[in-house]
Amino acid sequence: MSAAFTHATPKDAGVLAAILRGWIQETPWMPKLHSPAEDLGFLGHLIATQEVCVVHVKGAAAGFMARLGPEISCLYLAPQARGQGLGAQLLDRAKAQSPRLCLWTFQANIGARRFYARHGFVETERTDGARNDERLPDARLIWERTAP
Repeated sequence: MSAAFTHATPKDAGVLAAILRGWIQETPWMPKLHSPAEDLGFLGHLIATQEVCVVHVKGAAAGFMARLGPEISCLYLAPQARGQGLGAQLLDRAKAQSPRLCLWTFQANIGARRFYARHGFVETERTDGARNDERLPDARLIWERTAP
């Protein structure tokens, strides 16, 4: 799929918050903790403090990844953009910029865990969720570039 990538700007916060909110709403096990205004504020904060890469398909934002150094804080795609290789393209861009990437994902998010495993991430830790806002068990995943 042909895609374009841009760095997010404050004007992207609304559409990116809608992508995030859509995933939360469609995920039965995910607690609905925040209002749309809070999601918008969260995305505005990410854009101001992290590197947020937006993937566009046919001129419309289809997903995004936020990263601070090696730490990926989120990667979300709109429903119609999933399964098209766009998440892999976002990861590949990050891998090209960093020899090591790490992230947390919920243990219940089987699809994400499989996706990251296919892309070389290894689980290094599990917690009971006491340290995250959702209070859901999570897993730490790490990818490291191997020497050629």
